Parts: sequence; structure tokens; C-alpha cells
Amino acid sequence: MTMEHPTGYLTALDAMNRHVNSARPNAPVQVERVRPALLAPTRRATASALRRLADRIQPRPLPTQPRCS
Repeated sequence: MTMEHPTGYLTALDAMNRHVNSARPNAPVQVERVRPALLAPTRRATASALRRLADRIQPRPLPTQPRCS
């Protein structure tokens, strides 16, 4: 099988090497870049507008009826 598909063997060997070497303490690490939220002000404005709209259209509780005892 290996002789018929040498590309698969090489791909599997490369993947295995990457997996094994990634667990080492001195393995290369990619620093995660923190991107600033570009739409944060727009999100806040939209959220507050939707909250005000939800407060306005929310059904009010029914008035309580006095009970005769």
C-alpha cells in the first residue's frame, strides 16, 4: 500500500512529525494578536437602541383584580 501511494505516506509522516514536535517545551509558538473591535461603538449603540425598543413594546402585566373572600 505504501509503495502504491507514496504521497499519502509522506503526508502522514509530516503530520505525525508536526503533532509530536508540537508537544515539546521549545516548540515554536505563534503569538495571538488582539485586534481592536472596529464596530464596538456601533454595537453598543445598536444594543442600547434595541433594549429601549424592547422595553417599549414589552407587554405590561395585567392589573391584579381584587379578590372577594
